[in-house]
Amino acid sequence: MYARRRHVYFAMMGTCIGLFVLAWGVVRLWSVPAAVGMCLAAMVIPPVAAMVANRRGPEDRWWDDPSGDPKSDEWWDELDGRSGPGERVPGRRAQ
Repeated sequence: MYARRRHVYFAMMGTCIGLFVLAWGVVRLWSVPAAVGMCLAAMVIPPVAAMVANRRGPEDRWWDDPSGDPKSDEWWDELDGRSGPGERVPGRRAQ
């Protein structure tokens, strides 16, 4: 579900920005090592957020799904070695 992944991504990035702002706006007044630790934790969040946002869901189309054009699907199947010329791959429906 694309909307759910997008919401999780923005929540993670908001948390990341919040950690940076809180670390250097408030926490550094009491403890610089704690502020640095918060920034290190915030540094890990963006790559994880990108992985979450780009993850393939079970209902998402993927690069090798049929396009809906029977001629094009047949051509790509032949190039990928899934079938010979003129054959259809089982499980692929003709449009």
